[in-house]
Amino acid sequence: MSFPLPDPELLRIIALACGMSVTLLGAGHALLTKRDPRSAAAWVSLCVFFPVVGVLAYLALGNNRIRTRARRLHALPLQEQPAPPPAREHVAAEHLIAPQYRNLAYLGLAASGNELLTGNSVEALYCGENAYPAMLLAIREARRHVYLATYIFDSRGIGAEFVEALRAAQARGVQVRVLLDGFGEFYSLPRVGWRLRAAGVTTARFLQPRLWPPNFTLNLRNHRKILVVDGELAFTGGMNIRNKHIAVRGEHPAEVIDVHFRLRGPIVTQIEEVFAADWLFSTRQALPPPSSVAQVTMLPEEAECRVIVDGPNEDLDKLLWVLVGAISAARSSIRIMTPYFLPPPELAVALQTAALRGVEVTIVLPAHNNFPFMTWATTHMLGELLKTGVRVHFYTGPFLHTKLLLVDDYYAQIGSSNLDPRSLRLNFEIAVEIYDHDFGRGVAVHFAEMLATSRELSFATWQERSLPRRLRDAVFWVFSPYL
Repeated sequence: MSFPLPDPELLRIIALACGMSVTLLGAGHALLTKRDPRSAAAWVSLCVFFPVVGVLAYLALGNNRIRTRARRLHALPLQEQPAPPPAREHVAAEHLIAPQYRNLAYLGLAASGNELLTGNSVEALYCGENAYPAMLLAIREARRHVYLATYIFDSRGIGAEFVEALRAAQARGVQVRVLLDGFGEFYSLPRVGWRLRAAGVTTARFLQPRLWPPNFTLNLRNHRKILVVDGELAFTGGMNIRNKHIAVRGEHPAEVIDVHFRLRGPIVTQIEEVFAADWLFSTRQALPPPSSVAQVTMLPEEAECRVIVDGPNEDLDKLLWVLVGAISAARSSIRIMTPYFLPPPELAVALQTAALRGVEVTIVLPAHNNFPFMTWATTHMLGELLKTGVRVHFYTGPFLHTKLLLVDDYYAQIGSSNLDPRSLRLNFEIAVEIYDHDFGRGVAVHFAEMLATSRELSFATWQERSLPRRLRDAVFWVFSPYL
């Protein structure tokens, strides 16, 4: 029995209709969701002129917003709006900080919804040889639970030590949860998720790229680094779990210079809440609620701290608001250390304005970047900053992966975020605000040490770049939103 072949003309009409529908859906979504008109125009044009390729590219690279608030708040309906931030008088530690920074404290409250908490200690752990032993010891001494989230987690070397420590903790009855980024896990082969699961460690992946159910985006990465142990001790910063972060390895020179931080006190509760929210989003499984702030023992240290989360969801731009506010509040000095520096216009203008009103603005960047094109793009835009008196130094040692902001040696911001479009618009990040003179002075000493091994870029030197270098830098700067 033979079946008649379908009419070719009918097939063409169906294919055309499907193509037009997909094009309209992609272009319409870009038109309704993009906040930058230039970005919206670019994606609409790509979808219209390249119906299949353009829409697939938009799915992979352009659809950079998701909703997570409802899932974070114990699966509330998506249409339910988040509660407004608490009233100004509810800033728990506002009266303890220097008066000239209290408006900044309220900005942090309004942006994050988190109270400023006192009675915390924050300790800097320089490079992997100091951070990793402290983290492993905390895991080995855990009694109740261990929550770990990281972007890159090597399956070999130091990563294998973490796998074993996590396995042993779970074997003795500790509740262990490990959250891996679905894309960052591919930095190491074999993938550490396989080894964790083979060791019996409960593991989840954040937005793993897959064909089914479809998830094509390469952005929307969970770039947070969090370790919480028993609700009493937390680690955060910019350090991944990999051998490259160990600065002293026999005869092998350091590959990455970085700083991680150990925190104790009520701030641990806010950090744990961030992990629990990400775990709920990734697994739809709620973790036991963390101890309330009232139940957490305050330490004699006087560091006032607050967590700020940022991401391509309802939290978009919150970190940027606080960064601009902190720079605007500076009286004497602003120190920034970051591996990737492509600030949005509002942040660049805030830095220029601060320099013009007499604040000493110092930015330390790596001279040897793991992605050289990031340095090229950054160099193109540095002229506008240098003209206004911002001082830019390039650290000439190993790749500088440290992320730090210090204002007036009093207000500090630590965490996972770089100052580039990917961190500020495409990644899920965590930052901790710290108001503390003692901590600020310690960070200032670290800046001085880095400056001693750095070379300053003057405006005259920037102008003297050859034409080929200027063209190269400009080309990569044009594509900086996608780097």
